[in-house]
Amino acid sequence: MMEDKLILRGQKIVKGKINGEAIVTKEAISFNGGVDNMTGIVTEPGHELEGVNIAGKVLVFLTGKGSTGGSYKIYDMVSRGTAPIAFVQVNPEAITTIGAIIGNIPVVAGLDQDPTVVISNGDFLEIDADLGTILVTKQNHYAAK
Repeated sequence: MMEDKLILRGQKIVKGKINGEAIVTKEAISFNGGVDNMTGIVTEPGHELEGVNIAGKVLVFLTGKGSTGGSYKIYDMVSRGTAPIAFVQVNPEAITTIGAIIGNIPVVAGLDQDPTVVISNGDFLEIDADLGTILVTKQNHYAAK
């Protein structure tokens, strides 16, 4: 069985290299009040990822939102082992970028394709933020889209 692979090219926001499973949302995410930093579970009512644990995953999302306290929450999640291992963003902004810098979380953004469209939950991502590249290995998704 052949695996589908896709290479996305963008820009480094925070350096680093990491591999992991994607969790995807087309919505903005708030780490201050929208994610439980003790568990990594998204708690924002009505959010596309409400109830989903993002700990240890590559978080593919639109952008961050909320107050600057989110930067510290991301760092706190890193220290607890409940943070995502990387961020792939459509629109980077200061809150998640600062959190990623202080938490050493690789971040890539400004990609040549919308990552929230071409990446699916469960896809395996090989991120080289230094080069701004993401190798996506599509998993066979039998569930209804």
